[in-house]
Amino acid sequence: MAEPVASVLVVDDDVAVGTVLAALLKQDGFEATFVPSAQAALATLEKRPFDLVMSDVRMPGMDGFALLATIRRLMPEVPVVLLTAHGTVSMAVEAMKAGAADFVTKPFAKDEVLFTARKALGVTKAPREAPPQQQLDGGMVGRSRALDEVRALIAKAAGSQATVLILGETGTGKELAARAIHAQSTRAKQPFVRLTGGAIPDTLFESELFGYEKGAFTGAVNRKPGRVELAKGGTLFLDEVGELSMPLQVKLLRLIQEREFERVGGTETLKADVRFVAATHRPLEQMVREGSFREDLFYRLNVIPLVLPPLRERADDVDALAQHFVGALGQTHGRPQARLSADALGLLRAQPWPGNVRQLQNFLERLVVLSSHDELSAEDVQRELSRAGAPTASSATSAPATAGGPLLDDRRKDAERVAVQDALTQAKGNRALAARLLGVSRRTLYYKLDALGLKAGGD
Repeated sequence: MAEPVASVLVVDDDVAVGTVLAALLKQDGFEATFVPSAQAALATLEKRPFDLVMSDVRMPGMDGFALLATIRRLMPEVPVVLLTAHGTVSMAVEAMKAGAADFVTKPFAKDEVLFTARKALGVTKAPREAPPQQQLDGGMVGRSRALDEVRALIAKAAGSQATVLILGETGTGKELAARAIHAQSTRAKQPFVRLTGGAIPDTLFESELFGYEKGAFTGAVNRKPGRVELAKGGTLFLDEVGELSMPLQVKLLRLIQEREFERVGGTETLKADVRFVAATHRPLEQMVREGSFREDLFYRLNVIPLVLPPLRERADDVDALAQHFVGALGQTHGRPQARLSADALGLLRAQPWPGNVRQLQNFLERLVVLSSHDELSAEDVQRELSRAGAPTASSATSAPATAGGPLLDDRRKDAERVAVQDALTQAKGNRALAARLLGVSRRTLYYKLDALGLKAGGD
């Protein structure tokens, strides 16, 4: 008999965010229903039961905290996860005290929000198996010498139980490398669990990592396993480990060194049966010299260092990456015939891509969504580069500014202002969609709106 499918009710006044979250949950095997308000959520809950509610905090009328209080009163057995783009430490603590099962800050990563849903439901099994090729290399695309060297080192590291430290610029695919190590290891059939440093307030990080006992703090109405327990037998991926504060570094050092831990509020010492893989874009050796990162923790993490090359050092992979992303994004956005022309590929190869593979992917998503025909040409690429504030073909060959001309910083701000205004216009003021079109997070967009003196309605 097949296992029953857990049902999740998604509540968000931002239709784009709610629709995307429901789709992600469905792709992961959940039954997901989206409603645009707390009032609609309560009406839906009266008609049928749900195993989990995931709700935005800031909504017109009844907000997420009021919805949480109502569900806690009427259906105390239903866990509620709150989501917000305006998260603070105090709000996270308030949510947990109010009885929320968890608290997620927008913009959320796919793996983070799915992990949170599974944890709230008590589902600890590993994600469904990926196709064989994805299992082997984590979905890394390209055949450049630099990437082949990375694959070879991953294969060697995967065969051991040694801790791996993945280094590289933002957007180079550090999580893909971590997943590839897990997929080729003897722990491949066990969970791969991720925890991101800096994404969770210090006050909550310890309980996320180790779990907590019932009554450990106000709002801890049940015992909750931490990510060390959820990753039992598998791999614990510590992303952005360079963002951890000194007190958290001490706790992590003991975990890695002793392979033991206690839940928050507990006295029982538990064994940590996990393989540690850490990643950061920060220069840890320099941080050690400056005193902002513990030397003993660095050496515990840096048993097998794996340095991922930036995209500018693997330019031979741009064609394969671009064609791969356009194919996948075309399917996602209802443009299955989308393809890149030869001149478009040539122009993409000529770009520096300082944001690496992630920037390329975001750019191509914008290109697929905004282009009106199936074959994406160099003109289409140039148009989107201009919208994003990159130098156009004409400006690249124009004469330099005179001493009395505009400064580079002024030109950059003007280009950013045009790109942001254009995205907001296309998104009809919806900041979530505008951020997606620009290839940035909503937090970054909010910062840009303030810095550029722009305003937009919606969320």
